[in-house]
Amino acid sequence: MVQAQLGYAADGLGEGIAYARLTTRAGERLVRVAFRVPRRCGRDDRVIAYAALTAIASMLREHGLERASFALPDAELVADCHDRREVPPPLVIPYVRLRCALNRFAGYELRVAEDLDLEGRARAELVLHPAA
Repeated sequence: MVQAQLGYAADGLGEGIAYARLTTRAGERLVRVAFRVPRRCGRDDRVIAYAALTAIASMLREHGLERASFALPDAELVADCHDRREVPPPLVIPYVRLRCALNRFAGYELRVAEDLDLEGRARAELVLHPAA
């Protein structure tokens, strides 16, 4: 099982960056995945969290990982998935995409944990990217 600690951010145009600190028995590694947030969803933090987790989960499955434990700062997202709560209309499609990505795993866990270093790294990259 891989432990994935997430940090992410998106700009006003819908461009996002997700970082994940992956920890396995073999060691630790940092990965970066770009993602997009549909403009119609705005900069809602939950939409950004859904898109970031979907991107990281999809990347892990593409690399053949079958079990994952995700730690991310969005308690609402974790509650949405654990409690199978009804989500607001703008989140329905992102929620379905996320559930599809997670259901590709043989097993997964979601928990709340914040990593300010990863979040800061994602925010900094988004700020510096247009300047490059």
